[in-house]
Amino acid sequence: MSRIVIGLDTSCYTTSVAAVTVEGQVLASCRKLLPVKAGERGLRQSEAVFIHVRQLPERLEELGAYTRGHEIVAVCASRQPRDEEESYMPVFQVGDAHARGLAAMLGVPCFASTHQRGHVAAAMVDSGVEPGDLLAVHLSGGTTELLELCGNELTLLGGTLDLHAGQFVDRVGVALGLAFPAGPHLERLALEGQSEAKLPTNMADGDLHCHFSGAETQVQRWIRQGEMAREDIAREVYDLLARTVSRMVLAGAARTGIRQVLIAGGVASSELFRRLVKERIHKKDKAFRVCFGRPEYSGDNAVGAALIGAKKFRESKEE
Repeated sequence: MSRIVIGLDTSCYTTSVAAVTVEGQVLASCRKLLPVKAGERGLRQSEAVFIHVRQLPERLEELGAYTRGHEIVAVCASRQPRDEEESYMPVFQVGDAHARGLAAMLGVPCFASTHQRGHVAAAMVDSGVEPGDLLAVHLSGGTTELLELCGNELTLLGGTLDLHAGQFVDRVGVALGLAFPAGPHLERLALEGQSEAKLPTNMADGDLHCHFSGAETQVQRWIRQGEMAREDIAREVYDLLARTVSRMVLAGAARTGIRQVLIAGGVASSELFRRLVKERIHKKDKAFRVCFGRPEYSGDNAVGAALIGAKKFRESKEE
């Protein structure tokens, strides 16, 4: 029998639960996307909360097949989007409430973390990140941020000043008639297309911050005009994302002196995006360490919350 920790994460996109051993070995991850009607670009918070309430018990039942015979010693949930005190979204209250109830019934501690920290923790699994300080980039529908991780201290260095990378991808994808979330579908189109860097990067603050709204306006214009192949439009989007993120990473390295980066979030699950980013960064600095999490841990998931809970449990026993 192993001692295990349960993680819960109820984001704007996915209902997720996971189990890891106290030592940090992933035992299971069960998740389900929130259903979005064709042509829509997401859900209102109230709609997402209702769907989580319906889907979370099902995910816990699914996880139960993997946790039988093990001792649950702690529970951990993503309580808010980011570390900032004012950071809040109603969707995360569903996972937090279930976590506290589960922990109370089991008589075990309930820890809290953030969705952002969970993404970074999950992306570290088998990523090749070396011990020490690192830069972290979190790219999703609700976050596009460049972070510095020193020990347990997570510091915001830069990010988007308007649209998030995932929003950009989803808005373009839906306009092209693709299902939401559009990332995997848009990537398949992009693999068949060609790019000529027609979308200029729009950077600020020494490349630490970026804008995507102007590029989205241009892409929507291309779609309405109907003169550009869908595959080429998709490829231009991924080319712009790679150029923008590469410039942010190198700017972060110049600011901090850190020479490795971990790129996480749903956008980072794209193999095309990963290849393009590595190529661009290594053109500037061949020795720079560019790391990504496993694709299944790059999108929204509760593995990171479970791993953070396991770490907090170990620390509580050392006190």
